[in-house]
Amino acid sequence: MVFSMLLRFTSLQEGSLQYIITAVSFIALFAGGFISGGKGKQKGWFLGGLTGLIYFVIVFLFSFLGLDQLFTFEQFIYHVCYTLIAMMGGILGVNLSKS
Repeated sequence: MVFSMLLRFTSLQEGSLQYIITAVSFIALFAGGFISGGKGKQKGWFLGGLTGLIYFVIVFLFSFLGLDQLFTFEQFIYHVCYTLIAMMGGILGVNLSKS
């Protein structure tokens, strides 16, 4: 929402924020996987993967139903990477919550 407001009310272009938005997305999904894995205390890969998959589905539904567009191959690869990062966060969350 912050980036949407910046793009709407300033002269910034989407291309100038692309890498920042991608980095923030990776960090947010890693944190989400970490928290879900820590709360679950077992099967961190599954809980993190589920977190990434839920994000994938929400973004896909918004894109498909709201904008009438399917994912491009590049977007699909990004979302696979997001899911893998969330899985890594889940694994780390389980391992750090046990100690």
